[in-house]
This record gives sequence, C-alpha cells and structure tokens, in this order.
Amino acid sequence: MRGLSKIEPGAWIHLGDPSGTEIDAVSAELGIDAELLRAPLDEEESARIDYEDGVNTIIVDIPHIVPTNDGFSYETIPLGVFLTPENIITVCLEETALAEDFWSNRVRDFDTAKKTRFLLQLLYRNATKYLRYLRMIDKASDRLENRLHKSMRNRELIQMLRLSKSLVYFSTSLKANEVILEKIMRSHNILKYEEDSDLLEDVIIENKQAIEMAGIYMEILSGTMDAFASLVSNNLNIVTKFLASMTIVMAIPSIFSGFWGMNFASMPFLNNPWGFYIVLGISLVATAVVTAIFWKKKMF
Repeated sequence: MRGLSKIEPGAWIHLGDPSGTEIDAVSAELGIDAELLRAPLDEEESARIDYEDGVNTIIVDIPHIVPTNDGFSYETIPLGVFLTPENIITVCLEETALAEDFWSNRVRDFDTAKKTRFLLQLLYRNATKYLRYLRMIDKASDRLENRLHKSMRNRELIQMLRLSKSLVYFSTSLKANEVILEKIMRSHNILKYEEDSDLLEDVIIENKQAIEMAGIYMEILSGTMDAFASLVSNNLNIVTKFLASMTIVMAIPSIFSGFWGMNFASMPFLNNPWGFYIVLGISLVATAVVTAIFWKKKMF
C-alpha cells in the first residue's frame, strides 16, 4: 500500500506482490475474506466477475513484460479489483506498469472516490496497454525478420516462436476480458452513472481493437514463420544438391586414377612416356564435361 498511513473511506488500496501479512491486515480492517483477496495471486485464475457480501469482485487479465536472457517475453497475469461500499482494492501477484501509471499521474482526472469510474479508467488503461505491447511485439517481429534474412539461425526462430506464444496469451486474455466488460454493462450490482456509459463504450471498443490487432499479428507472424521454415528447408536442399554435384565431379578423377592404377600389362599408355599426362588430360576433360552439364542444369 502507498500514500496513506491508514485506510480511509474513498481510498484505493493496491497490493502488488503482497505478503500474507498485508493480505490479512487489509482483510481484517475492511472485513473482507482473505481467501477472496488471495484469488488473483493464482497465475491460473480465470477472468470473472462476482458479487458476494456487498463486495464486487472483478478479475481481469493484464499484460506483463518478463525479462529473459535474450530479450523480453510478453505474458498475462490476473488483476483483482474489489469494490467495497467505501473503498477500492486491487491485488496482483506482481508490481505492474498499469498501477504505476496511476501512481505517476499518467492517467488524468481519476478520483478513487468515484469507484465505478475509476474501475472503467483502470480497464481502459489496461486495454491501451495491450495495444501498446502488441505494437512492440509487431516491431520485435520485424527486427527478427530482418535478422533472419541474414543469419537463418535457430535463435531467431525461437524468439519468433516466443512472440507467437505471447500473441496467443494476449488473444485469449483479451477475449476473456471482453466477456467481463459485457457483464459489467449488464450488471446491476455495479452502480453506473450516465456519464460513465461513454467511457465503458470506449473501453469495449479499445478491447475489441486489441483483439483484432492480436488476431492480425498472429496471422502475420504465423505466415512469416511458415515462410522462413520453407526457406530454411529450401536452402538445405540447395546445399545438399550442391554437395552431391561436387561429390560426383570430384569422383571422376578418382575413377580414372583407379582404373589406370591397376597393374595390367594391357593397360593403355602403360609404356608411353606421356601416359600420365594423357590420362590426366582425359580425366580433366571428362570432369569439365560433367561440370558443364551440371552447370547447364543449374546444379551449382
């Protein structure tokens, strides 16, 4: 919790990566079931909306950047929003950029005393985060594509696979959030004012746009990966064909040397002082002929 030394009516209590002691303290002071507050700390917790004992529970998936050895991975984690008659509580298993935007006043005109409007502002900011991270994924895939043109290493393909995996996470989470937004629109337990209707519509529109963008980027990335997989396979076939052709060409002199290396009295040019050069010339001519044939058939 930040900003206040004690919980006051109208306050926003944010628990990012909370300890058990913090959960129990908030539970005891506000009279909320501690297990309810711990629900968003489960990575597998699904998006849902519920109303119990005067508390509206909204759990949505938010985007989260995880550093890796060779860059970043984009994932989603649950965020729990609890609306009590007097306070707003948010719980997340990690400190995220979403909450930091509010702490840093990047979100204008928000008032924690207006709980429904603050919830919608939080959801709107979450949708814009998805859009921002989707653009970052698109730029990252473009950079990897340019690097793949030069390197053709497994490392770039693995990174593109990771981006594809992130897009699947985003698409699934956005669709789950869309269901929650529709339930909020129909819910009678969440008090909504007329001036909040436009904001709720904006949230739904932004979320739908993020879903469409995720779908488009998934198709583009999938097509790119398929194209590069075919390209790598084609390059392998070209290399194999080249090596096979070179093996045949290099085998021709060995064949001639093998024949003339036999110890037979009837061997042509055996007693000719120029025999070695004659055989060498024949083998070179045969090699040149085969090379020309392969070149004409574009085997090199």
